[in-house]
Amino acid sequence: MRHATPALIARGGRTRSNAAVADVVEISHNGCAVTKETIQMLPSQRALFEIPRQICYLNAASYSPLPLRTLEAGRAAVLRKGTPWTLKASFANQQYERARLAAARLINAEASDIALIPSISYGVATAAKILPIAHGTRVIVLEDDHSSPVLEWHTRAETEGFTVETVRQPGDGDWTSAVLAAIERSGAPPVSLASISSVHWSDGGLIDVDKVGAALQQQGAAFLVDATHSTGVLSTDVKRLDPDFVIFPTYKWLLGPYGRAFLYVAKRHQGGIPLEQTASGRRNVRAENAVYFTDVSYVGDARRFDMGERDHFISMEMASIGMEMMADWGAPAIVQRLTMLTDRIAEGVHGIGVHVPQPHLRAPHILSLAFKGGMPAGLVEGLASEGVYVAQRLGRMRISPHVYNDEADVDRFVEVLTRRLRADM
Repeated sequence: MRHATPALIARGGRTRSNAAVADVVEISHNGCAVTKETIQMLPSQRALFEIPRQICYLNAASYSPLPLRTLEAGRAAVLRKGTPWTLKASFANQQYERARLAAARLINAEASDIALIPSISYGVATAAKILPIAHGTRVIVLEDDHSSPVLEWHTRAETEGFTVETVRQPGDGDWTSAVLAAIERSGAPPVSLASISSVHWSDGGLIDVDKVGAALQQQGAAFLVDATHSTGVLSTDVKRLDPDFVIFPTYKWLLGPYGRAFLYVAKRHQGGIPLEQTASGRRNVRAENAVYFTDVSYVGDARRFDMGERDHFISMEMASIGMEMMADWGAPAIVQRLTMLTDRIAEGVHGIGVHVPQPHLRAPHILSLAFKGGMPAGLVEGLASEGVYVAQRLGRMRISPHVYNDEADVDRFVEVLTRRLRADM
């Protein structure tokens, strides 16, 4: 997985202006310039959403609004489900493969390497069934990472004889160095797996998955990436990174519904046993056959790991639309817009008593504000009372703009936050 964003440097440095085009140099992790191209920053896409002007919604990391196209598709799909006799025999498979291809496109994977799943936890449970963890080894997780990439391994550790090592939140905010130190710790048991998020959900901390992946490969360890907060925004290339598993949902950054998620399974693991045993995962178990169980051997790719009851006629197309929109815009153009917005906020809150992580340590689309002495009680609720929506996460304020936000939104957030903090002084 390639996180190019921290290495996207606009010529002339950072600016509060809304320039449409920037000359960009992409820097590799060894500090060398590898490409140079002109990237057009994505304009605000607010017109594609039903968001009243007075609403300042900066909470995509919790759940995003649905585009108008997606709302229309959902309404049509509900009506279609009401008249199932109108569906062609090929309809369901077309829905599966459209979604599979859209998901694959976001991470530079082949469609055959993608499984249709309902959630991150389902994907992690599938990976745990496929991937044996050797007795006496370590599984590395992040402190206060979301439950999905963590709890599965805690549940299995005692029975299977491995330990779960938690990388504590670093005081300097450098998650990457902390993870690398854990992997390479002298005298520690060998590492079997790192099961971590690419962006920490609570503080927006960015993990350099290129460096982590390389360190794990040197030790022969596996890599599971919860890419909930990176897919679609940060440039991602599984063919280059070669992780074992990558999992992401659609309801946050991919502008889709709940209950639709996707699991990338590296080809070396595609001979594993699925979490569920379904007809669709077998080569020839069909109701139309004269013999139902004609061939019960598994299909030969990641489709064998598809969830049961995958005929989600309503939400599958909704998920596809959001992913296709994100892919069409392109991560480089999207991330320029979101970087501009979060940088504008960071500049705007300077001097009002909040701490902002350094740009190279945080994801460009999530800003986490820490307050000396803790966040004032009722602050998030007070912002919401004025139509400004952010999230409180583990004692911090998390701000997460998306493509529908503009400069007016972030300036209004800064104005309302500043006024309320000064009123409490």
